Order: sequence, then structure tokens, then C-alpha cells
Amino acid sequence: MAKRFIILLFIAAWLSGSASGQRDHPRGRSFDAESHPVKHPEEQQTQYWVDKAQEKLLSKLAEAETQTANTNKAKNVILFLGDGMSVHTVTATRNLLGDSAEQVYFEGFPYTGLSKTYCVNRQVADSACTATAYLGGVKGNYGTIGVNGQVPRYSCDGDAKEENQVLSIAQWAQAAGKDAGLVTTARVTHASPAGVYAHTADRNWENDWEVANRGCDPAQTIDIARQLVEQPVGQRLKVILGGGRQNFINTTVNDEEGLPGLRTDGRHLIRQWLDQKRAANESANYVWSRKGLGLVDLEHTDYLLGLFANSHLPYNGDRDRKRSQLADPSLSELTEAAIKVLSRNQEGFFLFVEGARIDMAHHDTYARRSLEDTAEFARAVQKAREMTAEDDTLIVVTADHAHVMSINGYPEITGLAQLADDNLPYTILSYANGPGYYSGYNRAEGRALLKEENGDDVAVYASGPYAQYFSGNYEQSNIPALMARAAGIGPYA
Repeated sequence: MAKRFIILLFIAAWLSGSASGQRDHPRGRSFDAESHPVKHPEEQQTQYWVDKAQEKLLSKLAEAETQTANTNKAKNVILFLGDGMSVHTVTATRNLLGDSAEQVYFEGFPYTGLSKTYCVNRQVADSACTATAYLGGVKGNYGTIGVNGQVPRYSCDGDAKEENQVLSIAQWAQAAGKDAGLVTTARVTHASPAGVYAHTADRNWENDWEVANRGCDPAQTIDIARQLVEQPVGQRLKVILGGGRQNFINTTVNDEEGLPGLRTDGRHLIRQWLDQKRAANESANYVWSRKGLGLVDLEHTDYLLGLFANSHLPYNGDRDRKRSQLADPSLSELTEAAIKVLSRNQEGFFLFVEGARIDMAHHDTYARRSLEDTAEFARAVQKAREMTAEDDTLIVVTADHAHVMSINGYPEITGLAQLADDNLPYTILSYANGPGYYSGYNRAEGRALLKEENGDDVAVYASGPYAQYFSGNYEQSNIPALMARAAGIGPYA
């Protein structure tokens, strides 16, 4: 494939499992796609595809005759965010689950659209500026959270001006008497969940040391962990589930697993959170393990804080392979717990759920781990849909941005494709920088300066009240406006 200018990074985890496949196809011969067994023989018949098309037509006709658009007011809104979950990622997950003709659960939602992902100052977005868009309805600068484009990154006082702060849909829900919560497999102070409650000029300011390290005064520039515990939106979140204990405790303090914190101001924010709730005579529980979560009476809990790792939670596939599922909860388990707590409010709730490690696996070219986390993310969506009613609960599933994983070749998604020009096989899934490599690289002079391109659009899937709003192609910043209109909250009520 060298003549096609594609740079392929082989996926180590799969090479070990595919070694026998390399031996079966000696160098100098192409892989024969026809040699792979047909999983569903009926697919070889014309009538099979005709019948599937007829079934789809009949279902669409039935929908048109018996159903009208759901215009009920959404009591509850759940936003599922697959970090880095590109369309290719969903497609590859579908294949990993068994068959390309099947669906990832949320692909069966009745309405699908595309959102445009970019920052004010960059065409290719990150998780920080996109969080401001899909949670607050305003696009900001790369690396900033909860502030508009007037605030440059690293500005020590950038979040101080109220007119530059962007309020999230969580705040809109709280102001309307609803409860709000967040679930993530990342640190709860990471870029995406921070968009629920924080205003900061740098996504890395998760603790006071990071603020000081950038030359700002932590007493004036409040770090993200403190904002979660001390500022109004974070204080009122009924459910906070994820990782990141390190940002809540001092360097001189070890967490429940013996790992030190990163704070240098002496604060113990977990204790501070508990003291606040007890002083207000609220029922509050802090848990740090899957076992501890299972012991909580969720039906009688006002506030729930769960920090299940010093940093991020493990990849879901690693939970299974290392039997760490005994210690670490899955995303679907966390989602179930959150809904049980939030459902106590008769006025309804807003819940943000992030499958964060989909993107992290992509960054490290761990394709299998990324797809496994996407599969678990889909199970969490299914759990939420099963626990709620389509009549009163809007569920929106999307991604903050896409990723560079591409699908090449023809056989099974976890296998190897045909031989390249060097007579070596390449993986079906690869991380490629495209056809510009040889034109952008000179061996004598090194790499040429590359110009930025537009970030990929990402898919949006919706089910429930006003799900029809989410079809078509639109700005990512439109998403919270559409959700708020469905729920009758915030500036778009």
C-alpha cells in the first residue's frame, strides 16, 4: 500500500492473536477474501436482501400510519457522549459484536443526524471546547471549558468575567427544579465532564498545582476539582461518578488504594464534600469501589460521589481480562446507579454519561480496547433506555469529535487484510495520516508544515420526546438548545 501513501500502525494486541494468519499467507501472495467462510449463508441469496428491504418498507409504512412525532415535554434528558466515537468506530464495533448487518444498540434509535465539530480558533476540536458546545450551546477556544471565544487559553483571569462564562444545560435543569448528575470513565475533572459544571481557561487545571505551574495564583484561578465541590452547579450535582481521586487530595495523603494525591494546598475535597452535605442535613454517600457502590441504598440517597480510581477507570476489556470487574464498576453499572438516584426527583433530571476511554484507546492505537469500550457504552445506553420511558425521557447519543482510525481491507474486522507492496499483511483497522505523507515529508529536510483541515462531523442518535429535532446536519452547539427545548428549560424553553 506504499503507493497509496498510507501509513499503517499495526495494532500490537491483535498481531499476537493473528500470528497464525500471517503464517497461513506467505509473502508474495495476496490474501484471498473469498476464502473466508460465510457467516450467514442466506446472505448469498437475492431473496434474502429483497425480504429485508420489504421488512424495512413495511416498518416505515406502519410508523407513518400509526405514529406521530413525540411532542411530549421531556421530564428527563440523558446525554451520552462517546469521546472520540467516530462513525468508523461505531461501524467497527458493529463488526466486532458479530456481524456487519447487525446494529450497535443506539443505531436503532429512530432519528439520526450529524453535528459539526470545531472550536472557534481551530478546525480540529478537542474534548474541552466541544464540551462547552454540546453542554452549553456556545463554541469556545481550543483547550478552554465553559467560557466563550473571548477567553484565550491559559488566561489566569479568563473565567472571572461573568459575561464570558457559559452556563451548561445542567445549570438550566437545576434552575428549573430538576436534578443533575454526571457519569464518566475518566477523571470527573477531565475535559468532558468538567463542561457540566466548570469555567476554566485551561482543561489541565484539574488541581491547584497545575494552576500554579502555569504561573497563575490558585487562590484566584480556582481549579476544576474545587469548582466541582465549592461552586453552585457542582455543589448541587446529585450524582458524580467516575475516577480522579488524585485531584481531590494532597500529595501528603494516600487514597484508599495507597496512591498519593496531586494537590499542594492541603485541601481534602472529598471530606469537604461530605461535610457540606452533612451540614445541610442531606443524605450523602462517598464510595470508591464497586463493592462499596453495591452497598449504597440508592433509593434513599440524596447525593452520591463515587471516585473509583486515582486517575481514569480501566478499559472495559481489561476489566474482563484481568478480573478487575470485581473492584471496578462498568459504565452500564454506573449509569444504572445514577438513574436510580436521580429518578427520585418528581420534576425530572439531566444526566451526562461519558464513555471516555474510547478516545484514549484510539490515541494509543489500542483499537480493540476502543471498540470494547464502545460496546460497553452501547450497553449503558440500552440500560438507560430500558430504565426510562420513551414518552418522557429524551436520550441523545453523540461524540465530541471523531478520530483518525480507518477501516481498510476486506476480511474480519479483527484480522489482517491482503498483502501490501512489501509483501507483508496489514491490519483491517489502522491509524493513518492519509495520502499527504510523501508530499509532506522530505528525507533531507524532515516533515513539511501541514495545514489544518476540518474536523469530521460526528453522528447524533436520538430517542424520546422531540427526538425528531436531531435529524439533519447542524452545529454541535445546537445540541443543548434542542435538548432544552424538549425539556422546557433554560434560555430555549
